[in-house]
Amino acid sequence: MIKFLPLGGAGEIGASCFYVNIYGTGIILDCGMHPLKTGSDAFPKFDLIKDLPVDYVLISHAHQDHLSALPFLVKRHPYIRIITTPQTRAIAELTLHNAVSLLREQLNTGNKTGESSEQIKIYSHEEIDLLIQSIEYKPYNENFVINGYNHQSKFPIIATFIDAGHIIGSAAIILEHNGRKIFYSGDIRLSSQALIPGAKIPSTKVDTLILETTYGNTDSSFIPDWNDESNRFASSVNKILISGGSVLIPVFSLGKMQEIITVIWNLMRKKRIVQTEIYTGGIAEKISRVYDYNRYVVNRIDPEFEINSIPQKNLYEVEQPEKFFRDPCIVLATSGMMIEGTASFNLAKYWLKHESSAIFTVGYMEESTPGYRVSKAVKGGKIKLNDFSKEIDVKCSIERFRFPSHSKREELLQIVRKLKPEKVILVHGEQQAIDWVGASILKTFKKTKIFQAKLAKELNLE
Repeated sequence: MIKFLPLGGAGEIGASCFYVNIYGTGIILDCGMHPLKTGSDAFPKFDLIKDLPVDYVLISHAHQDHLSALPFLVKRHPYIRIITTPQTRAIAELTLHNAVSLLREQLNTGNKTGESSEQIKIYSHEEIDLLIQSIEYKPYNENFVINGYNHQSKFPIIATFIDAGHIIGSAAIILEHNGRKIFYSGDIRLSSQALIPGAKIPSTKVDTLILETTYGNTDSSFIPDWNDESNRFASSVNKILISGGSVLIPVFSLGKMQEIITVIWNLMRKKRIVQTEIYTGGIAEKISRVYDYNRYVVNRIDPEFEINSIPQKNLYEVEQPEKFFRDPCIVLATSGMMIEGTASFNLAKYWLKHESSAIFTVGYMEESTPGYRVSKAVKGGKIKLNDFSKEIDVKCSIERFRFPSHSKREELLQIVRKLKPEKVILVHGEQQAIDWVGASILKTFKKTKIFQAKLAKELNLE
């Protein structure tokens, strides 16, 4: 029997974690934490598999909501085998170490209801070192066997990583057993970005497609062509810089930072944006080195281009934020959703006071985050960065740009059209996004069966 059981990431974006049992071999697809929840609520529901075989965990990519719960899974299942792409392994080493202190604060904040200390016990840097050493890595398009200890079939399980075009090392995952195929999209993008080309979807029929739906509720007319958006971005940046202002851009340290600084530098080289100082820093710089080191072994728009060849100043070495406004500059600061306590959140308080400056958002904003509130604010209005803060006058300009790293909703239908699945399980999306994608698949592919992943609800895939 082949069973599918969501442990997280069902009906929401966050804590992606899905259990697949193929004839006694237990396989976990991704193992993330929810970035906006605290305590045990941030974890996948590991208790659902405490009495089931757990042999492998395959990680699609290194974003927090797909990776960060991995150390906690290993504590429960110390003999589990972890497999990623080489690039995801390299990024994981950086991000898991970086998360140690952040997670300690997050989990302790959530521990107000008497949760067990075992559940929220943070891991150490030494444990991360051991975990990273245990990660096996496989390149794209290489088949590998993943039979578990209790595998009850004479047919092997063959797994393959496929370039997903989302960030460096991101992979869709194919599981094949006795002629049946499961395709897990992870986070996937079919169109090219500034650095990363679009996903390479194989021309193969699958039986079950586990499909992300992030942009399912977004009208694609509001997601412009990447080059057109770059031109609009250049015009707006120039307007601020020429007036003597500075631009703050909240970005995720993995993926969005590397793509946006590449957009900026390409525009500067073409003299579409005036030359000015660029501030970055923190773990994003180390991640950019991984992008540069792997530029010849993964698909890249321009393998000769190195991110760290771009002149950059360290924003964390600036002791007085007012320095950012003495001369025009561009500051790329994490986090992308401006979570409270992060650099972008702290700097926004200063930017909002400066009439000639601007905050430009460039990616997805969850509605409960300060970043979403900022993206919806207008110059001359007022804003509360969170429910407990005072209202602040919005004196700077606010503008929203779209440089997505996920597929548009029509591209999600293209994936269905190419793979011709009998079943589609919809994950990684809000309810309206799942509804649109599900209804569109039923309308276009009338013989396809649609399932919405439900936490703790098992599905039979045979």
